[in-house]
Amino acid sequence: MLPRRYAYRLIALAILLVFAAFFFVPMIWLILAPTKTDYQLVHESPFAFGSLATFGHTFNRVINYQGQLMLIWLKNSAIYSVGGTALALLAAIPAGYGLALTQFIGRRALLAITLVVMIMPATALVLPLFLEASAVHLLGTVWAVILPFAFFPFGVYLAYIYFSSTIPKDLLAAARIDGAGEWGVFRHIALPLARPIVALIAFFAFVADWNNYYLPFVMTYDNSQYPVTIGLQVLIGSAPIFSPTASGYAASEIYRPDLAMATLIAIMPVLIIFVFAQRTLVKGMLAGATKE
Repeated sequence: MLPRRYAYRLIALAILLVFAAFFFVPMIWLILAPTKTDYQLVHESPFAFGSLATFGHTFNRVINYQGQLMLIWLKNSAIYSVGGTALALLAAIPAGYGLALTQFIGRRALLAITLVVMIMPATALVLPLFLEASAVHLLGTVWAVILPFAFFPFGVYLAYIYFSSTIPKDLLAAARIDGAGEWGVFRHIALPLARPIVALIAFFAFVADWNNYYLPFVMTYDNSQYPVTIGLQVLIGSAPIFSPTASGYAASEIYRPDLAMATLIAIMPVLIIFVFAQRTLVKGMLAGATKE
């Protein structure tokens, strides 16, 4: 009979394997689905590999669907996400610095409000944002999506934690004694030291903006303005319910392998950024964990 500690380890390993299968099996299916036709996907093993030729054909079908709508959606997502991330950085980094290293009336109240808003569901803010955009006649424009993306309280809190726990206050005090103003201290000392957290906030903001569905859905009107998140929903709504026969495909319709391919295309920009920015992101996540 196995010792009790080994039995516990086996149980823990079994639980971990179940959770791993729960997360990775759908991903495997998603990667393999575009290599097969819809008929093969339904009538053959779901984890069988089709062919690279079918993969390329599926890719072309998705890209060329209705005048290359997929490329338009990707372009819109890039514009919304890059613009929103840039504005979020311009707001979050100075705000976090001010909350952490300066003293002013209402500082604690402002920090408390930031924490409360950070834990609020984003959908709760869509209606007031819609009313504000409507009041200033921005509905249906790029700015109706980009400007709300600039509001990123989680980024403010990350910057606050970093500046309050990592930046040496004596270094900032020495700069002030030498005659540097508050903007000069931030620009020439605090900001260069904060590159890891800037990269981390940029990544989180970009991912949140890229994956946002509800706000662009409310603020935009037609296919030419949709980001890729809404575009995927459009494709799902246009897919036929029943699987075609082996030779019964319509060139203008979207099928299940096409939906899988569209999903892979949609997540690829975020995946590429994550792969190339891993080291910087790890530095940002560890920043402030220890004091030197």
